Amino acid sequence: MAASEHQQATPVRRLFGFRRGREEKIQYPPLPFRRWVREVGWRYVVAVAVVLFALYPIAWMISASINPIDTLSSSRFIPDGATFDNYRDIFANPPESPFMTWLWSSWRISLIVSAIVVMLAAMSAYAFSRFRFRGRRLGLLSLLLVQVFPQFLAFVAIFLILDQVGEVFPAFGLDTHAGLILVYLGGAIGFNTYLIKGFMDSVPTSLDESARVDGATPWTIYWRIILPLTRPILAVIFVIQFVITFSEFVLARTLLTSVSQFTYTIGLQTFTLSDYASKWGQLAAGAVVGALPIALTFLVFQRAIVSGLTQGAVKG
Repeated sequence: MAASEHQQATPVRRLFGFRRGREEKIQYPPLPFRRWVREVGWRYVVAVAVVLFALYPIAWMISASINPIDTLSSSRFIPDGATFDNYRDIFANPPESPFMTWLWSSWRISLIVSAIVVMLAAMSAYAFSRFRFRGRRLGLLSLLLVQVFPQFLAFVAIFLILDQVGEVFPAFGLDTHAGLILVYLGGAIGFNTYLIKGFMDSVPTSLDESARVDGATPWTIYWRIILPLTRPILAVIFVIQFVITFSEFVLARTLLTSVSQFTYTIGLQTFTLSDYASKWGQLAAGAVVGALPIALTFLVFQRAIVSGLTQGAVKG
């Protein structure tokens, strides 16, 4: 009788929001202090040490950004006469060093590159994952082979190509954001295609066959079935590509020459070009302002990043 009453009461508890299994929860006795330290406590110590190690340079960067003296040799963790003048200077966006213009340029370029990379890489991955055509295996191997060589090794050739392209299409030549975007796209689509292709392979082909029986076209299958199931890996690719593009320096420094076209990373370098008038305070303030949106992006998309890196597209 007691067992039947318990079985009948269980749906009621679920209906009214009672915690499932609350009565069956087992209370373990506390561990002795030495055993707790040996089995659990050392993990907390390691975690705290790692967090402090990661936050220490950030704290010093914030301290340098509010330091009224542009020097690193005599700086203190808590500077005397802390001020926000460095932040006021970069937000003022002066013509000689328009930091906010540089920051906006980097954000715009990163968003465009990330969106186009996700779109093109997803379509390419769908072709390699679902279609069987001549040269498919050679194409995949070529994508991996191209990624072995870093893109900045070819920056001399890229510079000459954009110089010649600019003579015909000035909007895509040197010292243009459009030309820089094309260069970034050429070096990012290949590897991301391979990553998305591996994720698409985990989607059962039976879904494609069922949709094909119902009269769905390959584009409909891609747009209505494959793309929603691969959303986690697409979010991962977008965030990672955004951060990589936002922090890239070598190619941007080579292809962009005018101050108005500089990106965020090149703009930070200009604060340290002078030996006797280096603006370390503005450099630190600019680094803090530029890092905050990246940190917020990771906080917003952290669940999608974890699910995209650890889970498959379909749960069994």
